[in-house]
Amino acid sequence: MNEAPPRALDVFLVAGEESGDQLGFKLMRALRETTGGVVAFRGIGGHAMEAEGLHSLFPMSDVAVMGFVPVIKRLPQLIARIRQAANAIIAAPPDVLVIIDSPDFTHRVAKRVRASLPNLPIVDYVSPTVWAWRSGRALKMRAYVDHLLALLPFEPEAHQRLGGPPCTYVGHPLIERAAEMRPPADDPRLRNALPPTLLVLPGSRRSEIERLSEDFGGAVARVIETCGPLDVVLPAVAHLEALIREKTSRWKHPPRIVMGEAGKFDAFRRARAALAASGTVTLELALAQVPMVVAYKVSPIETLLRFIITAPSIVLPTLILGEKIIPEILQKDCNPDALAQALVPLIKGGEARERQLSALARVGEIMALPDGERPSQRAARIVVETARRTDR
Repeated sequence: MNEAPPRALDVFLVAGEESGDQLGFKLMRALRETTGGVVAFRGIGGHAMEAEGLHSLFPMSDVAVMGFVPVIKRLPQLIARIRQAANAIIAAPPDVLVIIDSPDFTHRVAKRVRASLPNLPIVDYVSPTVWAWRSGRALKMRAYVDHLLALLPFEPEAHQRLGGPPCTYVGHPLIERAAEMRPPADDPRLRNALPPTLLVLPGSRRSEIERLSEDFGGAVARVIETCGPLDVVLPAVAHLEALIREKTSRWKHPPRIVMGEAGKFDAFRRARAALAASGTVTLELALAQVPMVVAYKVSPIETLLRFIITAPSIVLPTLILGEKIIPEILQKDCNPDALAQALVPLIKGGEARERQLSALARVGEIMALPDGERPSQRAARIVVETARRTDR
């Protein structure tokens, strides 16, 4: 008598923005590998997850809203979508619910589901920044998250300290691409070419570019006055290209603007140093082993956040290392002279440059996963283990 084929693992995924969609499609692929293809997907996702076979319950763009004012304007729709997602899960419970990033949306779905289905395993992929602000969220998450998948290596300890849910470091997706951002082994002199390449990265949001462009342009001019000619390269994203071109056209030394991932990675491989806005790009630079100066400038109202932010640094590589090696120049101190003064030693060479290069090499070592495991593979393994637990 033939045995019945194994029942497919039923996974419901909820992503709320582009970054979550990118994590989600890789997780779907890894879950297929882990289960031998005996898996079925439902949920909410974007184009990448839909290309992997997910039929999204509604367009992810309905909930991909950032900023206080846009959220208020679309609040009725957001509430309706939260209710719709939760009701779909409750009506046909999966084996496991995986919420991906976007905590203002995904966590509200998870809370509703947990209230009706207290035994449904729930995995959260990407930790909220409880280590930086609103630390009380960690303890509250225990009520509706069974396992947390962290992208940064210091996050499991932070959740343990703050009373958060069980948490495992699964690796940041950037570690899979670190080699693409570094000079090839057969051309180690690429970053010593003349003129030196200076990467300029004023941010991925319109507000960041508006606030930092003038200071970055002034800093570039002062560095060139001191160091001589530079190949100044600015990788731009398509939706901000016009703004970046308009702002940088006023610089004394306008940068060479490159578009697309290939152009960006080529610039990273050649970069002698970088001037960057605080954000995920600092982690890219660290993994690419490009010495950097980090700038940060926000509005007067946002400045008040400094009273509730508890992290010792705004620079991700610094938090990973646990020591301040990377210059971070903030708010009123962020001006062309200060930025240039910090950049010049990184371009000319010497102790400051060597100390930072040594520290950046450790970032890659700390973030690496054992046995060459990919982040999505480790994440998939924990999702499957959590789904199959019987002690809830």
